[in-house]
Amino acid sequence: MDTILYVAVAVLLIIYWRKRSAVWGGFTLGVIIGLIVAIVGAVKGDGFNWHIIGKGAVFATFFGFAAEMLGKVSDFLKRRRRAE
Repeated sequence: MDTILYVAVAVLLIIYWRKRSAVWGGFTLGVIIGLIVAIVGAVKGDGFNWHIIGKGAVFATFFGFAAEMLGKVSDFLKRRRRAE
């Protein structure tokens, strides 16, 4: 299941490669937060877990994609309303 999610995130990042978007912002924020959580886990004695960084990146990338889609839906509704 994890592999499917990682591939989906890679596809999203490739699609939104050229422009700034919420997808890349979400990915970056997810990596940063995942890294902080992994470091805290290492300090507590649980060991450094790379899986946490990956999960944070996946979750935040999908969250960024949802934000990107909400923006597109909003633009669509504004254009539709102006046409009426």
